[in-house]
Amino acid sequence: MNAAAANSAPTNLALDVEAVRRDFPILSREVYGKPLVYLDSAASAQKPRQVIDAESRVYEEEYANVHRGVHYLSQVATDKFEATRTRIQQFLNAASENEIVFVRGGTEGVNLVAQTWGRQELNEGDEILISTLEHHANIVPWHLLAAEKGLVVKGIPIHDDGQIDMDAYRSLLNERTKLVALTQMSNALGIITPAQEMIRLAHDAGARVMLDGCQAVSHSAVDVQALDCDFYVFSGHKIYGPTGIGALYGKAELLEAMPPWQGGGEMIARVSLEKSTFKKAPHRFEAGTPAIAQTIALKTALDYVSNLSLDRIAEHEAMLLSYATERLQAMGGITIYGTHSAKAGIVSFAMDGVHPHDIGTIVDRDGVAVRVGHHCAQPVMQRYDIAATVRASFALYNTTEEVDAMIASLERVRELFA
Repeated sequence: MNAAAANSAPTNLALDVEAVRRDFPILSREVYGKPLVYLDSAASAQKPRQVIDAESRVYEEEYANVHRGVHYLSQVATDKFEATRTRIQQFLNAASENEIVFVRGGTEGVNLVAQTWGRQELNEGDEILISTLEHHANIVPWHLLAAEKGLVVKGIPIHDDGQIDMDAYRSLLNERTKLVALTQMSNALGIITPAQEMIRLAHDAGARVMLDGCQAVSHSAVDVQALDCDFYVFSGHKIYGPTGIGALYGKAELLEAMPPWQGGGEMIARVSLEKSTFKKAPHRFEAGTPAIAQTIALKTALDYVSNLSLDRIAEHEAMLLSYATERLQAMGGITIYGTHSAKAGIVSFAMDGVHPHDIGTIVDRDGVAVRVGHHCAQPVMQRYDIAATVRASFALYNTTEEVDAMIASLERVRELFA
């Protein structure tokens, strides 16, 4: 069994949500005198005590700079730091730990690829395809590169149900297509894209693929070798880990051919006043002192979800999504965006006659935390000719009772605007 399969080993046991909730200290607090109902995990997930303790332990017992010291604490910190790289390799089922680059998050990972591989490999007139579903982090770096190098960026449309228009995608692919930048799961709608098929078609056309997995990693097991993507990024804070740390996966032969994008300590092999030479990947992309404690704690987060089983988590979140969708539809006057069946833990909606920002403000007073706005996915909003939606996103610690609390608060909103 490969590592990705092990992360989601089937189980007949349902997720013990009450036990899980006890692991998350923040869930016991109140907001405006009401129990906190946190439905904004797509923006950033809450942290279990195990992750909080792991980060604290580094500062209290094990902290030193990594890779550069021969003393005991430096060696301990380095070993634990590099153990996270190995754990990410296993979690994504990458072929080698040398294919894992530490970055501050998914955004930095995409920018790294754009400013190294993209700047080196793409030439005037080359085309980049981006889907309508993309987060700005997988759009703007390509716009910046296109402006610099005279590239052409084209959008892949979506159907009314939010899924990729595969016929349009096939028609856009041609000999000038050099890169497809694609989300594995839409942060605005929850739609799961047919990434594996899209990657195959891109490769048939001679293009590389950057896959944004920031939303997907916390909802299902990922196998980058089975996907055959060229690059993959995710952020630790989306998968119950710390902020300021994430990972870029790149196929070994691509990373080895890419130049550094930042210069400084750690990424060098040798420096003289006349010349610098650089380490092999992945270290050539990791200049300066890294996020040491956050990186070490990320391993704990990955262990946490793996121990619970991603299959079990996905089953629980699918139940919540179905329940929330049914309850919203039963209210009437609610429009749900992104209705395709390939979907995970997000419901994005609007209420007739009420601006999403008003909804978000009012339900917040009931302790219900939802996200409102364009969700850093303005092309999605433009596709539906709307300015914003209300987004409720579900995680392993949410319950049907919390969905009920959101619905009750939405009913109060409707009464206020009746």
